[in-house]
Amino acid sequence: MASLFDHQDAKKRHAELVKAIRHHDALYYQKDAPEISDADYDALRGELEVLEAKYPDLVTPESPTRKVGAEAASGFKKVRHAVPMLSLSNAFEDQDVLDFIERVRNFLNLKNAAISVVAEPKIDGLSCSLRYEGGKLAMAATRGDGAEGEDITANIRTVKDVPHILKGDPPDILEVRGEIYMRRDEFAALNAAQEKAGKPVFANPRNAAAGSVRQLDPKISAARPLHFFGYALGASSAPIADSQWDIRKKLKSYGFAEAEPSQLCETAEDILAYYRKVMEGRAEIPYDIDGVVYKVNRIDWQERLGFVSRAPRWAIAHKFPAQQAVTALKDIVIQVGRTGTLTPVADLEPVTVGGVVVSRATLHNEDEIVRKDVRVGDHVIVQRAGDVIPQIVGVVMDKRKSGAKKFVFPDTCPVCGSKAVREEGEVARRCTGGLICGAQAVERLKHFVSRNAFDIEGLGDKIINEFWTEGLVRTPGDIFRLAENDAKGIAQLKNREGWGAQSVKKLFDAIEARRTIGLERFIYALGIPQVGEATAKKLAANYASFDNWVAAMTRAQDRESEAWTELLTIEDIGPSVAGDVVDFFAEAHNREVLQDLGSVLTIAPYVVPRAGSSPVAGKTVVFTGTLSQMTRGEAKARAEALGAKVAGSVSKKTDYVIAGEDAGSKLKNARELGVAVLSEKEWLDLIA
Repeated sequence: MASLFDHQDAKKRHAELVKAIRHHDALYYQKDAPEISDADYDALRGELEVLEAKYPDLVTPESPTRKVGAEAASGFKKVRHAVPMLSLSNAFEDQDVLDFIERVRNFLNLKNAAISVVAEPKIDGLSCSLRYEGGKLAMAATRGDGAEGEDITANIRTVKDVPHILKGDPPDILEVRGEIYMRRDEFAALNAAQEKAGKPVFANPRNAAAGSVRQLDPKISAARPLHFFGYALGASSAPIADSQWDIRKKLKSYGFAEAEPSQLCETAEDILAYYRKVMEGRAEIPYDIDGVVYKVNRIDWQERLGFVSRAPRWAIAHKFPAQQAVTALKDIVIQVGRTGTLTPVADLEPVTVGGVVVSRATLHNEDEIVRKDVRVGDHVIVQRAGDVIPQIVGVVMDKRKSGAKKFVFPDTCPVCGSKAVREEGEVARRCTGGLICGAQAVERLKHFVSRNAFDIEGLGDKIINEFWTEGLVRTPGDIFRLAENDAKGIAQLKNREGWGAQSVKKLFDAIEARRTIGLERFIYALGIPQVGEATAKKLAANYASFDNWVAAMTRAQDRESEAWTELLTIEDIGPSVAGDVVDFFAEAHNREVLQDLGSVLTIAPYVVPRAGSSPVAGKTVVFTGTLSQMTRGEAKARAEALGAKVAGSVSKKTDYVIAGEDAGSKLKNARELGVAVLSEKEWLDLIA
């Protein structure tokens, strides 16, 4: 009974964490309006990782830890990264670091082999990629959403630590990844100058560096004291070293500055000793760091380890503890998200935490309010680690006023008045108003045009709010009729305050540029619950075209149908996710939206990414049994890197079943269906 009880508690907490993290992902990546600090977000994601490791059956296909993204900067040309720029997973405790080493060991099946790790300071700056062609700086770009960033070449040419021409004999094509930052003394001098000139001051060095790089006028960037550290590689026409440590040496020889102190660590004890040394000497380092980064030293091991959706398996960031302060809680305000989730937000008496003034924090959900016994008027402990919005750690009980009343969570939506219900097993309370709820309709439109969806420049939160309120845009399809309605005199955007002929043309051009969109981005833009970028890509890869997907999901309404079974065979799509996808199609208003969008858009079929002349690109493969040459995780990662689709079960559409030792029912199913069965050696020979 104890085991069952533990699992039920874990399932409840898992649902709570997933809902909370998805909410904050949407705020940060899609709306550029975070409610919590980096530390708060990292803590939520870390707890989710621990739960999923302990209870693998709870793993969801859209784990928020796979997400990556950053705010867009308007006015810059978009740049597609040749190699994705991903973020890092985080460690907070010594045990997290030991677990990282163990994961690397298990993934590579290294047993007792030593694992050398390069340790470096984690710069609190703006990620940037520099592309050199023939040794000359050709382009610079921000990370953006990891796949696409902003072209900031003109601004980066003004940064004195960025070499315009590389020394030595670099490869013909070389992308150097690193961090733009500002030293603390220079930041203080900049803020003093800003204040003297009557201009706004910056919150911290990172914000100052990011704001300076994203100036449309390069002269402003040139006047700011910016620096660059190079620490990693993107695309390269030839290898420059076979270890991370030697890459550092090579980058230094090319003319790049390197973050110090760094260390090549041979043992876990070396790693943790380095962490403590850097943390203790943090104040002496002239620029802000918020932790240290560990990278597996051997490049061939890095290549084998590969990536998950959000981060490399071969690196991790070990964060420093968060900073704290005490302030008063003035009010608790309820916000409604695009899926109807009611989220309580703390309105705080402004307080400075770690040099940054903060005034808002999320309270996640009603259970968190009860668990922490947070009441309006309380003095609360808040903490942050790099963001403006903190988390509430707890209440200072001896400062509580007599008569302070417990917060009563509303059972109706504060926006539309519809009933707000909490389903069994759910942690969040949701508005039942659906699209009649203004908050949900607006939030869904914001998601539709967000960076990782249609990414329409000029349709920010404020504009979407205005257009929806005035009835100009009520459905996604209305966006693509704006120009037509404007020409008819319905919209007349150029007559609006702050608009002119040029800004209207710019908006219409941006909308027109997105009239053709890939199937995976289109699916993600619809905002189907539990369907993030990774799942949207898997759906697109499996069904290939918009028409095929719509037809299959319509047939899958019948849970006994072959279409429903096929949906469940897609890797990482279980009954819960499949149910949300099918339920989306069950709603008449959603089908109307799809039909409308199909009439105004060209939805391009999914293009399978091909790795060179891979013979398995576009093929569907299933692994079963015990592999001897590599772990199951490495085998799947390698197959996906070669453009194959890895499925969780065998169907008539499976191309290959790779059978290791002790293969079971999947091998039997493959033989019954006539699917090609390969041994592990035959598979390795095929992909070699």
